[in-house]
Amino acid sequence: MIHFKIISRILGLLLLIEALFMLTALGVSIYYNEHIVSAYIYTIAATIAGGTLLLYTGSGSDRNISRKDGYIVVSLAWIIFSVFGSLLYMLSGYIPNVSNAFFETISGFTTTGATILDNIEELPPSLLFWRAMTHWIGGLGIVFFTVAILPIFGMGDIHLFAAEATGPIHGKLHPRISVTARWILTIYISLTAITATCLTFAGMDIFDAICHAMSTIATGGFSTKQASIEAFNSPLIEYIILIFMFIGGTNFSLLYLTIFKGKIKELISDSEFKCYAGIVIGASLVITTGLILTGTSDAEIAIREALFQVVATVTTTGFCTTDYMGWHPLLWLIISGLMYFGACSGSTTGGMKCVRVTILSKVMTNEFKRIVHPNAIIPVRMSKKIISSPVQSAILAYTVLYLGVVMAGVLVNVAFGLEFMEAYGLSVSCTSNIGPALGSYGPAYSMNALPETLKWFCSFQMLVGRLEFFAVLLMLTPMFWKRQ
Repeated sequence: MIHFKIISRILGLLLLIEALFMLTALGVSIYYNEHIVSAYIYTIAATIAGGTLLLYTGSGSDRNISRKDGYIVVSLAWIIFSVFGSLLYMLSGYIPNVSNAFFETISGFTTTGATILDNIEELPPSLLFWRAMTHWIGGLGIVFFTVAILPIFGMGDIHLFAAEATGPIHGKLHPRISVTARWILTIYISLTAITATCLTFAGMDIFDAICHAMSTIATGGFSTKQASIEAFNSPLIEYIILIFMFIGGTNFSLLYLTIFKGKIKELISDSEFKCYAGIVIGASLVITTGLILTGTSDAEIAIREALFQVVATVTTTGFCTTDYMGWHPLLWLIISGLMYFGACSGSTTGGMKCVRVTILSKVMTNEFKRIVHPNAIIPVRMSKKIISSPVQSAILAYTVLYLGVVMAGVLVNVAFGLEFMEAYGLSVSCTSNIGPALGSYGPAYSMNALPETLKWFCSFQMLVGRLEFFAVLLMLTPMFWKRQ
């Protein structure tokens, strides 16, 4: 049974939280004495009104949240947040087109980082700050903040958390999910503050440092510069962002155990983390060698460019220090292949996640063993824990859905006139929440040239990719809406 009153109540609370985040951007606008203060006032008023109306509609609801309710709340929350968030762009006049404003906003919240802006620097500081903040909010999850800040739904919190959390296995640091959420939020805020401080000492001004810190830890990719990180022309800044992108791609539960509990062995022995680090090191070595052999860069620059782009791609951040489309085709094909992987589950990244890659590889290896030893019982293990058959089945179903959405995206993109390489790159990029794609939609270009209808389809791909397909696609089936 679906409880519409409690759904309305939660969505109302979420909108009020979004209004609070908008107030911080309003503060930035007032500080810089911008002429768009009224746009913030109107947008915040509309958001508060919408939240209040939903709260009123949901008044008198109980605290009983079903699993179905969780999926509906999560899916609608991301759409509603993007609708109200896009009002700032439209009312300020900087992105007056509805399709463009919604695309930019949902790209921010889903931490995709694809942009329709051809001149980012013409935006006032407060809108640049809001763009980065949409990343920061969406990095951990929109509903996550309700669980962490307002744990008022009792056992229902776990349904909200499970519907939005990434990865096939959801770890808990504490029996109460709200306590786990607060601990993870503490890590998130701390890492953001440390990143901003390091970038400031490296030469960024405080405003740019804060915006890039939010984008980096959220593994989003929105920059305050059109040329992204390349605009700063600073190897030190690149290395700092590279390190914190990598940290942002690590499971936050593991980070908590490592930082606050001192359990470094937990991190080092974790199978998923080893897979993540192995992919980064292996791909970086191959691309570095390729850049040196093709004479594209000298040794230090080749190492730095390769590491940065590999980490930016695997963590689905999308920051750029160079246009990888200028590399040898084999090298940017490797980059396009890395778009599938993603980093760790329980992090802020998109993509398949290394835990699924690891388990799938173990399942495949076991199948070879069973061919040789048909009567053998060979369990699939991950960090010394046996992975149950239902989890394996869920991972296989996710992989099929993932590839299906990518292929559907390629067909739609080609139908709208895109070349195959661009159609493929765009589909993978949006589904994996990466940002830059291939060809005319690579790191040197924006998505502004996309047809209007295609922008809405790409927005849909970003949403289903960020929520890992089931939460959104399940709602499109008649089975979901049946009473039993």
